[in-house]
Amino acid sequence: MKTVILCGGFGTRIRDVADNIPKPMIPIGGLPIMWHIMKYYSHWGHKDFILCLGYKAEVIKDFFLNYESRTRDLTINLGMKDTERVTYLTKCEESDWQVTLSNTGLNTMTGGRVRRIKNYLKNEKTFMLTYGDGVSDIDIDDLIKFHHSHGKAVTVSGVRPPGRFGELEKTKEGLVTGFNEKPQTSGGRINGGFFVCNQEIFNFLDGDDKLVLEQEPMNRLVEAKELMVYEHDGFWQPMDTYREYSLLNSLYNSEKAPWVKW
Repeated sequence: MKTVILCGGFGTRIRDVADNIPKPMIPIGGLPIMWHIMKYYSHWGHKDFILCLGYKAEVIKDFFLNYESRTRDLTINLGMKDTERVTYLTKCEESDWQVTLSNTGLNTMTGGRVRRIKNYLKNEKTFMLTYGDGVSDIDIDDLIKFHHSHGKAVTVSGVRPPGRFGELEKTKEGLVTGFNEKPQTSGGRINGGFFVCNQEIFNFLDGDDKLVLEQEPMNRLVEAKELMVYEHDGFWQPMDTYREYSLLNSLYNSEKAPWVKW
C-alpha cells in the first residue's frame, strides 16, 4: 500500500527555526521530520512513498538523491573512475524504500496536491495519506483494519491535542457528522492526519490547485457519510512552533520518542 505525504507547504509558522528549507526537512535528531514519518510507516511494512513537493522541492530531491552518501559510512578514492570512486562501508537500512518525488506546485493547496498525484495511485484501491510535519505512535495495522471494516471512502485519525486544528464531530459508531477547520475553541477530537483513503476520494477532489482538502472535500465526504474517524488517544505531535521543535528533539535525544519503533 502506497503512503502519500504532503510536503509542499511553506511552513511560515516555524521560520524562527529554519527559513531556508521546507518544513518537512526540519530535523529531529539530525534527520528530517519527514524521514521520521517515513521510518515509522516503514516499521509497519509500508515502504512505498509518494511525496507531494512544493516549496523548495529541490531540497527534498537533493536529500534523497544523495541519501546514501548522507547516511552511510564511505571511502572516497579520488583518483578512481566515477563508478569505482565510492566504497560504502555500512549498510543502508532503507534500501528497500521506493520514493516518488512529485512537484505538485509551489502554491497548490492540500486537496490540489492529492488530486495532482492521482495518476501515481491509479492501481491502488487503498492508500495512506498524512502530513509531513507530525509524528505519532498510531497503530498503523489497527488503523488499516478499522478502515477496511467500515467500507467508507476515507478514514481520518482523530486525536486530542490543542484546539487550533480541524475539529471532528462524530456519531457513537464513528461516522463523522461535522468537520470544522481550525475552530476558535475545541473540546473534542481533531484532525491528526494519518488518513486511509479509497480511490473514491478522488470523486470529492473536483477543483483546481486552490482546493483545500480540509475544507470542501472533507465537508462533502461528511455530507455523503463517507468519512470515518479512527480514535487515537496515544502520542501525536505536530511541529509548528519552536517549542514543538524543541520538544520533539528533546524526546528523541533522551530516547523517549514514542514514535521511534525502529
